[in-house]
Amino acid sequence: MISVLIPSQLQSYTGGASRLQAAGDSLGRLLDDLDARFPGLRFRVVDEQDRVRKHMRIFVNGGEVRDVAPRLSDGDEVLIFGALSGG
Repeated sequence: MISVLIPSQLQSYTGGASRLQAAGDSLGRLLDDLDARFPGLRFRVVDEQDRVRKHMRIFVNGGEVRDVAPRLSDGDEVLIFGALSGG
């Protein structure tokens, strides 16, 4: 299983959970697994072209990714968070 940290702005989709366990051999499949359990979550994170939305950031084992292609393995950690904006 893969550990996933969920930002506060998406916890309304996860019933308030900030840490989840999910399965998938790629980031895209991991997001599919999460979306099957928490409908609407995937769409808030990636767009229709499977790119990470501009206001979101995803890190896999500490390295930032911008699409859903990266491969994952059991024990990996995925951090999803919303980028700060404003002025």
